[in-house]
Amino acid sequence: MSSFESKVQEALANPKNQGEIPDADAVGTVGSPECGDMLRMWLKFTEKDGKRVIDRASFQAFGCQTAIAVASMATELLKGKTAEEAKHLSARELAGDLGALPPMKIHCGQLVEGALRNALDNSAAAEPSSAMAPTLASDLNRQPAGKIRIVSLD
Repeated sequence: MSSFESKVQEALANPKNQGEIPDADAVGTVGSPECGDMLRMWLKFTEKDGKRVIDRASFQAFGCQTAIAVASMATELLKGKTAEEAKHLSARELAGDLGALPPMKIHCGQLVEGALRNALDNSAAAEPSSAMAPTLASDLNRQPAGKIRIVSLD
């Protein structure tokens, strides 16, 4: 087993910060129920030394093990960062101790980066809301937006 694979296995054995933050200040979702990879990230901010910083970050993911491992690493890395600092983190930086992702797993880091940016965009655009976002499971079960046409390949 490669060093990368063993780090992913370690992160999966003890994932950090999974699940919803009910009083989150921001929620970001990326992915597609059509392809199956989806990730939602919750952010909770606090005031520290006169700055608004991320106090807690959590995630929920449907997808490969690497996406779950990167999200776990990222939620730990985000603590104490301002929204501006977090916005400038790359997918590679969000992977933390996992290191550089193999070419076939780069999309996992991009998924996490996308959910973070979506949450940060949502936090800047609106006041915190008590309305809960739908779960990823409900997103996966919803009907696709477009029309589906079945074509016989006979």
